[in-house]
Amino acid sequence: MPTPLDWITTELNNLKEAGLYNQIRTLESPQGAWLVVDGKRTLNFCSNNYLGLANHPRVVQAAKDAADKYGVGPGAVRTIAGTLGLHLELEKRLAAFKKVETAITFQSGFSANLATIPALVGKEDVIFSDRLNHASIIDGCRLAKSKIIPYEHCSPDSLKEVLDEHRGEYRRALVVTDGVFSMDGDVAPLDEIYQVTRDYDVILMVDDAHGEGVLGEGGRGIVDHFNLHGKVDVEVGTLSKAFGVVGGVVAGNPLVVEWLYQRGRPFLFSSAMTLPDVAACIESVNILEESTELVDRLWANAKYFKSEMKTLGFDTGVSTTPITPVMLGEAPLAQEFSRKLFEAGVFAMSIGFPTVPRGLARIRVMISAAHSNDDLDQALGIFKDVGKDLRVI
Repeated sequence: MPTPLDWITTELNNLKEAGLYNQIRTLESPQGAWLVVDGKRTLNFCSNNYLGLANHPRVVQAAKDAADKYGVGPGAVRTIAGTLGLHLELEKRLAAFKKVETAITFQSGFSANLATIPALVGKEDVIFSDRLNHASIIDGCRLAKSKIIPYEHCSPDSLKEVLDEHRGEYRRALVVTDGVFSMDGDVAPLDEIYQVTRDYDVILMVDDAHGEGVLGEGGRGIVDHFNLHGKVDVEVGTLSKAFGVVGGVVAGNPLVVEWLYQRGRPFLFSSAMTLPDVAACIESVNILEESTELVDRLWANAKYFKSEMKTLGFDTGVSTTPITPVMLGEAPLAQEFSRKLFEAGVFAMSIGFPTVPRGLARIRVMISAAHSNDDLDQALGIFKDVGKDLRVI
């Protein structure tokens, strides 16, 4: 007998036939250069653990100490009984690290975007958004119920065209872009985007989730990378990638931060970050402020791996960051490539539609400071064998 949910079975079968069904693997070890995945020890080229901090002894110990002192659950939202001194310390430390006056933390980078965009613009407003912006930006824009006008990817000229075309049609306007685009690894020309926006009455926002811990002095991010301090109104970030823990942050203009304390819905209506996570994030900031060693190692590893992959004949797209897409085209090929990598001892998942456009499926290789030279060489040998086996190279 038919049921109201039969359509889901049909859609799931369609995903499987198209090679777009997500087979989720299970990890059984801490994050690091090597993982135990589905019972198999493999080289890890999937995680966003750019600097290897997710399992750093100091970061782990900080979380343990905070749990002993404060317990585990926060017990409330920040505005009622969930703000502890440690939350304020993290926000102060993040602001200093990013060279701004103030910062506010959220439960995740995704939540930070969902909080910020609808708090700044609404039905009477317009959002100018890069066509390849992350899903969290897209969802934040939808929640704002503003008119959304895309501009061509990383194109200041296209942005200027749409700003000119729609000048005067809105109450408020927001220009929003990713800093580092997570699927292609390219960097937004934020300096040029700023030059365009300064002549218009618009708010400028950048999501630096994949730039923090990667770009700028000691990993301070894209605003530092382009020396745009005080010029970008909103800088959204995550504590779940290079910082190795979990959480989100919004920094920049102190008026924006103060407004989010009052009107950022995930801040108002979802429990605070847990204190072990907060303490771990503070320790990650400590480590980054002490030395650029991990950031330098990340870039050295990325430069070496990319160069060798290109020498082997792989197409690594337009990336200029440690994100290394191995472009394969069709989703079934990307899934088969990923399976063969895993069988040979490399954990690197395929990425297909809707995460990337149809026909642009890939293996996204995430390089980390945790990888040794031997790790990289072993992975390169496996990529070479699989690439030849599947006639990709």
